[in-house]
Amino acid sequence: MQSAADRTADQEVLLVIDVQNDFCPGGSLAVPDGDAVVPVINRLARDFAHVVLTQDWHPAGHSSFASAHPGHSPLTTIDMPYGQQILWPDHCVQGTDGAAFHRDLDLPRAELVLRKGYHAGIDSYSAFRENDRRTLTGLAAYLRERGIERVTLCGLATDFCVLYSALDAREAGFDATLVLDACRGIDHEGSLARALDQMRAAGVVLGPA
Repeated sequence: MQSAADRTADQEVLLVIDVQNDFCPGGSLAVPDGDAVVPVINRLARDFAHVVLTQDWHPAGHSSFASAHPGHSPLTTIDMPYGQQILWPDHCVQGTDGAAFHRDLDLPRAELVLRKGYHAGIDSYSAFRENDRRTLTGLAAYLRERGIERVTLCGLATDFCVLYSALDAREAGFDATLVLDACRGIDHEGSLARALDQMRAAGVVLGPA
């Protein structure tokens, strides 16, 4: 028979967001100090029975790339059919080294790698749904079928993919905690402070490892 502690552990998952080479120093969309999250996440994962990773996985020429829009530069914003979209440098292109997980990420108990951003015409920040806010990834259903009730988030970048994953976790009915020292942000035009405020307002618990 499971103990109460075992049952609690079975209801929690560590969700590791996009710890990939292109988001780390030297990558095409490097998050400042992004590789500093790796040892923190490795330590954190030892305390979780369940670990899920997301992996940005764009086809070449993805519509979120500035290179797909002649005359537009990275970090400018355009209107897409689903709303405003920040244009990014080409990053995490399927099958490239930039799309691979950081070599020092050590998560042997990871149970699922969820790839996102592979639809050419829609960007995908959140682990739960794409930027059109209608196309689901299936993660919420997967977690519910596993009996997961609480999601702890970490990874890159705090103010984009981590933010939207945390907000969508709450909207899907999960308790959500963000481990601040296991995340790093881009902080584009004040986006980091806004992201933290949004998460607090949505009931995401922010704390240290």
